[in-house]
Amino acid sequence: MKVLALIPARYGASRFPGKLMAPLKGVPVIRRTYAAVAGTGLFDDVIVVTDSPEIYHEITHHGGRAFMSRRSHETGSDRIAEAAATLDADIVVNVQGDEPFTKREPLEKLLAVFDAPDAERIDLASLMQEMHNRRQIDDPNFVKVAVDRHGFALFFSRAPIPYLRATDIRPVYYEHIGIYAFRKQALLDFTGAPATPLERAEKIECLRYLEMGKKIKMVVTDYMGIEIDTPEDLHDAEKLLDAISET
Repeated sequence: MKVLALIPARYGASRFPGKLMAPLKGVPVIRRTYAAVAGTGLFDDVIVVTDSPEIYHEITHHGGRAFMSRRSHETGSDRIAEAAATLDADIVVNVQGDEPFTKREPLEKLLAVFDAPDAERIDLASLMQEMHNRRQIDDPNFVKVAVDRHGFALFFSRAPIPYLRATDIRPVYYEHIGIYAFRKQALLDFTGAPATPLERAEKIECLRYLEMGKKIKMVVTDYMGIEIDTPEDLHDAEKLLDAISET
């Protein structure tokens, strides 16, 4: 089974423009992410897929692999699909470019589902972690996911799901971690279809897969990295790097 990691890297970002080139302790976020993903040793190849000559040069100048996308794209899945269509792969893993603390263990668990007994049912897989902070549960910037008893996604939302109508139970809330492992064909099917109503309403791309009838296997992780979405996140990432260097 040939497994590739593709890292979508759009230069523009609504909350933090140019964040992937922002220096994180002197090294751009995108290069730290690339190094972290390559360092897991899980992939036959790791490629950054970008619309930015600056990002492309940053990666290739330091010995990495990059693909310059030729079209504008609405989602990261659309962006990496353009590259995946030209590549030999069975499984394509999408790791977000703003994930400089990517680790081997959660990615290893993610890939393991394609060798599990129910693997034939799986079109793609993704990660989730339990949420305990009520502020984050209510925050629309944290995407939540509800799953069935077999771990397949039922719905993704920026709203708290489930809604707590009953006050005598303690539901488990899961945050969706935006790292995906696709069967190549599922990824190509996605990008060949128009954006769907729920996807457009929530601005969550994985809803398109559900609306298309794709099966998404969710994998629980205790992943506690930091996504660089805001300047404040960058500051938190710097503090985390300091803490790691002191241990």
